[in-house]
Amino acid sequence: MSNENNRAGGQAKPALSRRRFLQVAGATLAVTSTGSLAHFSMRSAHAQGAFKLNILHINDMHSRVESISKYGSTCSAEDETAGECFGGFGRVATKIWERRKAIEDAGENVITLDAGDQFQGSLFYTTYRGKAEGEFMNKIGFDAMALGNHEFDNGPDVLADFVDFVEFPVICGNIEVADGEKLAGKVDEWVILDVGGEKVGILSVLTPDTATISSPGPNVTIGDDIEYLKEAVTRIRGEGVNKVLLLSHVGFPRDQEIAAQVDGISAIIGGHSHTLLSNTVEGAPAYATLVENPSGKAVPIVQAEAYSKYLGDLALTFDAEGYVAEATGDTLLLDASITPDAEIEARIDELAGPIETMKSTEVAEIAGPIDGSRETCRAKECEMGNLVTDAILWKAADQGVTIAIQNGGGLRASIDEGMATVGDVLAVLPFQNTLATMKLSGADIVASLEAAVNDIENGAGKFPQVGGLRYTLDMSVAPDQGRVKDVEVMDGDQWTAIEMEKMYGVGTNNFMRQGGDGYALFASNGVDPYDYGPGMEEVVAEYLAEHAPYQPKLEDRITVTGAN
Repeated sequence: MSNENNRAGGQAKPALSRRRFLQVAGATLAVTSTGSLAHFSMRSAHAQGAFKLNILHINDMHSRVESISKYGSTCSAEDETAGECFGGFGRVATKIWERRKAIEDAGENVITLDAGDQFQGSLFYTTYRGKAEGEFMNKIGFDAMALGNHEFDNGPDVLADFVDFVEFPVICGNIEVADGEKLAGKVDEWVILDVGGEKVGILSVLTPDTATISSPGPNVTIGDDIEYLKEAVTRIRGEGVNKVLLLSHVGFPRDQEIAAQVDGISAIIGGHSHTLLSNTVEGAPAYATLVENPSGKAVPIVQAEAYSKYLGDLALTFDAEGYVAEATGDTLLLDASITPDAEIEARIDELAGPIETMKSTEVAEIAGPIDGSRETCRAKECEMGNLVTDAILWKAADQGVTIAIQNGGGLRASIDEGMATVGDVLAVLPFQNTLATMKLSGADIVASLEAAVNDIENGAGKFPQVGGLRYTLDMSVAPDQGRVKDVEVMDGDQWTAIEMEKMYGVGTNNFMRQGGDGYALFASNGVDPYDYGPGMEEVVAEYLAEHAPYQPKLEDRITVTGAN
């Protein structure tokens, strides 16, 4: 397999019904032996003898080098022995190599793709800054990786080192890197793979929100994804490439909008929203989800949740125009039935040596599971949000702080009942943010809350978890039109209505204090801003130790009304 690298600096239509997909493609439906229409095979006259491509894919691994628990944090030795762990690079390698061999032995074509966000989420990233993840990706053999927003968390220079280290192209088309930057010229706009004598083009786009939710710096700009794709797809097809895959890092809702608005894309392999598409997990969107493009062609979209728990296994057959005439596959659960590769596990153990002592240091006894799940903490009050904001209030009380606000997207794992370790806390708060304080007016606090809930439908990470404050979220109100109501602050031991002109001491993390995740008023209007330190993970660890055994709690800090 060879590749040619090209260096370069609305609303979605509803997902197609199977009947409509068949009408669009002129196909007949082949029901699988399970009798399930959710697991489909679509065949047309164009598909007979046409080009078939298998795609193995992962996304949003977030440095889950070791196996994970059901909560997404590093799995304990006891749970591993009990067969209750998932994923990790050892299992990812085993399954990819097993599937790749089976596909190649059948005489078919296969490529392996990563839709971004390898960075950030465990002590392996904190310690090795992407080199551990890159080493295992090189070993497994990836054909391309999309840039994720978290690849910029420690700035573009760290990303440049990663791109230099890996043996496959890292691609993104809607970014521009200024001349003179270490990253300049290192990220490919696209890659064209020669697969079985056919050219397969792979484009990629990154969420424009990266400028506010990560740290790309002033010399990296991210343009509109759909505007870029409309002209880029035309250009790549103009080079004689009609099989065009989009390896995206914009999220499942946005992928559907792209499919509906951009002609010429054959299929989308996505990431960013951590969405599980599955034909076997109840309630999950179908693998693949089908959206009709402007020309009436069906575009399959897939994604494989996150944290290495699943491997996507997609098979596409293309028609003469490069559109998909047949699509089969599903996400494969990487559970205890998958034996981790022994060589990779040995290397993981070797890399873990320098950090194992710190990781295993006990912090405090936890009286019950602390929910830090993405689904909860980005949509309503969650137990982890309460823990972190209470820890901020406790630590910064002598700084005059009476209100704490933490972005739900900054909470990256749950903690199970039992003895919590430093590693558990770092899995929750892996970003090396520090405690920050400032004074804000009541009006700016309310406006910040309003801005932070305006994209809850897409699971935006800016959703505000709060301490020393409570509010009602009315989901019957349109975004930015007054969803946040009845904001109250704790005054002594009583709740009182927030006063718009009064200045309040607010504690948060330094990323948000500097305007990150859309908290622009924190940066522009904060009075006496102070990146007080220490690290957020240290603050939470100290708080847990001081309040052991810690009892998780929900206290009606956020009341959600008007939801469907």
